[in-house]
Amino acid sequence: MRIDLHTHSTVSDGTDSPAEVMEAARAAGLDAVALTDHDTTAGWQDAAQAAARAGIGLVRGTEFSTRCQGRSVHLLSYLHDPLDPGLLAETSKVRDSRAVRARIMVERLGQDFPITWDDVEAQAGPEATIGRPHIADALVAAGIVGDRTAAFADLLSPRGPYYERHYAPLTVDLIQLVRQAGGFAVFAHPGAASRGRIVDDAAIEEMADAGLGGLEVRHRDNSPEQQERLKGLASRLGLVVTGSSDYHGTGKPNRLGENLTDVETLDAIVACATATPLL
Repeated sequence: MRIDLHTHSTVSDGTDSPAEVMEAARAAGLDAVALTDHDTTAGWQDAAQAAARAGIGLVRGTEFSTRCQGRSVHLLSYLHDPLDPGLLAETSKVRDSRAVRARIMVERLGQDFPITWDDVEAQAGPEATIGRPHIADALVAAGIVGDRTAAFADLLSPRGPYYERHYAPLTVDLIQLVRQAGGFAVFAHPGAASRGRIVDDAAIEEMADAGLGGLEVRHRDNSPEQQERLKGLASRLGLVVTGSSDYHGTGKPNRLGENLTDVETLDAIVACATATPLL
C-alpha cells in the first residue's frame, strides 16, 4: 500500500481544496492519505466525501502549531476527536493569534511595499486562517518576490523586521491534549534544520514521556544524516516512523507520495487512536 500521512488544502495553506487533494492522491496512486491542515479540522467532511468517491482511505488529521526550546514545533495529530473541548480551546487561541499576527505583518510590509490586507485575503481559501503562506502568495502576485520560498527566506523570515510571533502552546502540553482527545501524535519534520534550529534528543525524550507516538522521519526537509539520527531515536524510544510528502499543491515543490508510510505503521496508529475511525 502507498500511504502519505501529511497534506494541506485551501482550508489552511495549500492550493487544492480538500476534495482536490483526495483526487490528486488517487491520481498519484495512493491507497490512503492524511489531510492535516494547520490547527483546524474544517476540511475533514469534504475530504471524507471525496475520498469515498475516489476509493482511497482518508486519515483525518491536523498539524498543530506548538513551541519547544524557544522554537516552532509542528505536531501531527491523527484520528482525534474534532469536538474535544481541550483541543478546540487551544486551536481557537492559535488561529486568533495567527490572524492578529498576519495583520500586523501586512501592516509592516505595507509601509515598504505595495501590498494590502485585501491582496492577502484574495490568496486565501474561504475557511482558511490567514498566515504567512498567504502573505507570501500576495507578495508573489504583486511581483515583489519570485515565489513562496523567496518570501520566507527574506521578507517573512523570523529574523526580518516584518516578523511577528503568534501564540503556540508548549509541545508536551499539546501532546497530552491530543492523547486525551483519543488521537495519535507524531512530531512533523523534526530534523528540518533548513527551517531553523532543531530541538535536541532530550526534548524528544520529554515528548515521548508525554505521549508522543512517532517521528516523521521520511520527509524532504530531513537530511539523510538527520533521518539516521531520528530512526535511531525512534527505535530507542519505541516510537513509530512515518514518511510523508507535506503536500501543499502548487504552494511548494513537494509531490504526493514522494515519501511514504508503511502499512504496519498506519495499523499501529489506528490501533492506538480511540476517537475517530479510519475511512
